[in-house]
Amino acid sequence: MSDPYRFSQYAPRPLEVIDTTLREGQQTSLLHDHHKYFFTRADKEEILRALIICGVKFVELFAPVVSPQERDDFAALKAVRDGLITQKGYTFLLAHVRCHPRDVESAIQAGADGLNFYIGTSDQSRAFNHGRDLDAILAQARPLLEDVRRHHPHLILRFSGEDAFRTRDADLFRVYDEIVPLVDRLGLPDTVGVATPEGVAARVAALRARYPAVDFEGHFHEDRGFALVNTLRAFHGGVRYLNTTVLGIGERSGITSFAALLFNLFIDRHYDALEGYHLRGLYPLNVLVADKLKMLVPPREPVSLTNRTHTAGVHQSAMLNGAAAYEAHPLDQFGVTASEILLGPLSGWNILHYFLKEIRYYQLDEGKAKEIAAVFKERVYQQAPEVPPEEILIAIAEEFGLARLTLPEARTPIVQRLDSPAVTPRPAAGAGGHPLNGR
Repeated sequence: MSDPYRFSQYAPRPLEVIDTTLREGQQTSLLHDHHKYFFTRADKEEILRALIICGVKFVELFAPVVSPQERDDFAALKAVRDGLITQKGYTFLLAHVRCHPRDVESAIQAGADGLNFYIGTSDQSRAFNHGRDLDAILAQARPLLEDVRRHHPHLILRFSGEDAFRTRDADLFRVYDEIVPLVDRLGLPDTVGVATPEGVAARVAALRARYPAVDFEGHFHEDRGFALVNTLRAFHGGVRYLNTTVLGIGERSGITSFAALLFNLFIDRHYDALEGYHLRGLYPLNVLVADKLKMLVPPREPVSLTNRTHTAGVHQSAMLNGAAAYEAHPLDQFGVTASEILLGPLSGWNILHYFLKEIRYYQLDEGKAKEIAAVFKERVYQQAPEVPPEEILIAIAEEFGLARLTLPEARTPIVQRLDSPAVTPRPAAGAGGHPLNGR
């Protein structure tokens, strides 16, 4: 690594996301659902490029020793990173390594900017993983770290006691007391998702009091559904470096979502923590990775079109008057620039009236719309699931003999949903930016 990009010359921001989509994220079982099993090199290159454009300065990769494919991909990803330096500045590529010389050697030979060391410190890890006691852990880790620090002083070094939240304070302190002089960061991984927000606050406070001169890195799993709130609690406790993946994918239930973390910091007005992050790129990034997994952006992901999709009649009616009625958050800031209203059995007469008149150009008044709605609500439950509600509604309109305006064809059809390309109505006056279709 050349002198201008040494970590010692980098001024860390208030929040430094260490995104691990290309390491932790590859451990998601979602890849197996479609018999894909791993991200291709092209996938990785696209994801890395998007992460860098979104402002991520630290990206974690597998150690090249994992496989020949990961070794070769590491070189390809370095080339992607180097190609964006002029435009976006330098991004540090970190290798996730065991406390094993082969892992370390492979990462250094590959040109990693840093090494993220880990070894299990909990009773469970020591019993069922590597079988070493605390003294043996230190005997293995400390000489290796000393050697790397001596011969490669420019490398970023992090050490994590894996399964830290099932490790007793005294045991973690025993290891970290010996390691802290050798590293830039100490890790705080909730490897199996047992941590609670209160526990995170207490552990962070204890570690910061004991090691005031070192930065910390948080890594929180979703097993109890606490990944995001634990990450936020760690941030508020003074943890600068936080692990994320796109969509929160990872081992088992995954970890903290990159977009969800930045979204919540924005909503809570922690604008200083967002320094250098390109928020409008977050939804396209979510869509990109969801596409790699052959799925839509998950409904629990706040930066999603689902978070602007409305099916209940009361909601739909209010949305025609003002989106703020049921959309509290400025998702446009994060790249979600559309809302969606879905026709279905819960839709009220007013939205059916709006759809038939403004989207399909039928001529009808409110009274006729109410009559049609009564028929629609009965018939929509009787149709086969593959028949879209829109098709049912149009058939009823034709049965009622409604006249329809004839307008010239639009030169460019408007596709209402990426996953429903057949729905391409002409633009309608007064559409209000709320697409309607039957999914």
